[in-house]
Amino acid sequence: MSKKLFVPRETAFAETRVAASPDTVKKLKALGFDVVIESGAGLASRIDDEAYRAAGAEIAGAEAAADADIVFKVRRPEEGEFSAYKSGAVVIAMMDPYGNEAALSAMAGRGVSAFAMELMPRITRAQSMDVLSSQANLAGYQAVIEAAAVFDRAMPMMMTAAGTVPAARVFVMGAGVAGLQAIATARRLGAVVSATDVRPAAKEQVASLGAKFIAVEDDEFKAAETAGGYAKEMSAEYQAKQAELVASHIAKQDIVITTALIPGRPAPRLVSRAMLSAMKLGSVAVDLAVERGGNIEGAEAGNVAEVEGVRVVGFANLPGRIAASASALYAKNLLTFFETLVDKEAGGVKINRDDELVAATLLTHEGAVVHPKFGGATAGGEA
Repeated sequence: MSKKLFVPRETAFAETRVAASPDTVKKLKALGFDVVIESGAGLASRIDDEAYRAAGAEIAGAEAAADADIVFKVRRPEEGEFSAYKSGAVVIAMMDPYGNEAALSAMAGRGVSAFAMELMPRITRAQSMDVLSSQANLAGYQAVIEAAAVFDRAMPMMMTAAGTVPAARVFVMGAGVAGLQAIATARRLGAVVSATDVRPAAKEQVASLGAKFIAVEDDEFKAAETAGGYAKEMSAEYQAKQAELVASHIAKQDIVITTALIPGRPAPRLVSRAMLSAMKLGSVAVDLAVERGGNIEGAEAGNVAEVEGVRVVGFANLPGRIAASASALYAKNLLTFFETLVDKEAGGVKINRDDELVAATLLTHEGAVVHPKFGGATAGGEA
């Protein structure tokens, strides 16, 4: 008997992405699932209902969620959504679990098995499932495009008969996936680029993209990376030294892009009003961490704020501003992970909690919050 997989329209404010593409629909059908797409779910990602129908999906209304065995989403379902899901449904999305324990408990109470894609371990096997990387890559690109749109001068150096236009100076703070793509994009546009990060491995990566690396390279810096590849939170002493170096460097920049996020914590404050006031009038700053409190003092979620003469871009959900590309990558991430859950012999989904991918991402199951980071106890076995 076929299992029903439902992809709804996203209800979160300004969420333009969708959790399936025509290509992934075809592959899900080949796995033996009946795929149902809510009408209009892909319009903001340039996918109309007819494209889904051509791929083999059925188009229906939101009521189709009621008997779905599996639900694919971009954002965690809101209570009004998951209250319609049947007990035992498998829900896969970016769940934003940190600080949202009440929502997890409510989903557990509904009896759904909820998987958080952003908790995918950064191991070789899971590279094609890494939504943080796929979406951050696009966010880094889009950050530079947004900065260039707000910046009222040219990015590359231009030598003309009327005079020379100097190249814009771009400083990227945080050289993870988003930061490295921002560096590469700014370089393609002809800017002079520099970057900073607290992880020693970032120095070589920054240099390989043709940018100058800026950091206080002391003993603490040399040990500032977790086993998972994330930046550690630095001591107050190091932060003070780094802030002093960064402040003097920022004063010479035209554009600053901040990308620093630590999972489960508020975004670290990297740029103060005093630093912004030292920048030239009309400079631009882009805060990719605005949804987590922001790296830049004075940044406003969803707006371009004027702070000390600097235009601070605080657009939330930058990947959603290029939804067609972001949805295609996210849908492929979802499909690749889902394939590991499919029992090809018996049909349907089998949740093996001994699998490291399941153990890392399963938040709720059989009426309980099961993830140890969010109040659950570790457990093994299959369900």
